[in-house]
Amino acid sequence: MEFPNDLLYTKDHEWARVLGDEAVIGITDHAQDSLGEVVYVELPKTGRTLAPHETFGVVESIKAVSDLYSPMAGTVLEANAAAASDPGMINRSPHGDGWLIRLKLTDRAALSTLMNAEDYKKYVESLK
Repeated sequence: MEFPNDLLYTKDHEWARVLGDEAVIGITDHAQDSLGEVVYVELPKTGRTLAPHETFGVVESIKAVSDLYSPMAGTVLEANAAAASDPGMINRSPHGDGWLIRLKLTDRAALSTLMNAEDYKKYVESLK
């Protein structure tokens, strides 16, 4: 299981890579592993405004359907069309090519509520 140090994490198992006033969002290695083979992903349209913890899409696997939650407030700059057309990319590269959306941050306050890699790893271990 991977817990990249350059990411911030939510208890809902989304990650955020903050780059200046933008953030790339995806689901964690733990989430994709728990879901199993991802067969479908529904992502928002460009321009949609999201609040922290607002549902922005759905990921469906052979085991379950799960909502996707935005870790922070922002406007969707891009949805990963490659992941939408090849959902297995989320399993193969959850912290890389399997990213889901790119946001223009509108409020950085939610960043302080996210976990670093070490805290997220402890959180995941506490779920076992």
